Amino acid sequence: QVQLVESGGGLVQPGGSLRLSCAAPGFILADYAIGWFRQAPGKEREGVSCISRSLTNTYYADSVKGRFTISRDKAKSTVYLQMDSLKSEDTAVYYCAADRDTWFTCHLAPGAYEYWGQGTQVTVSS
Repeated sequence: QVQLVESGGGLVQPGGSLRLSCAAPGFILADYAIGWFRQAPGKEREGVSCISRSLTNTYYADSVKGRFTISRDKAKSTVYLQMDSLKSEDTAVYYCAADRDTWFTCHLAPGAYEYWGQGTQVTVSS
């Protein structure tokens, strides 16, 4: 059972930046496609970004394109989500998820992922 751990959330002012990390102690994250998702109060969980196992493909939701960047550090077995130019509407609990079945692509649909972290809160407010 892969246990994912997110970190890096917090309170930031509009226009600020945060970097979220996703790790899985004891597991090699390079063996999985990784997705970042978020869920705001009263809303459904939505896909934010994902990165394929092969590193050849990354995808972003339209709402974060140009502001968020997903990356993978194989040596540290960690996936990052760099979030810049944050807006109040980015406030949510952010989750990372792992998919072992997809190789050259990745998905922004929550149903494609088998393993999930507990989430980290991101609050954008002045």
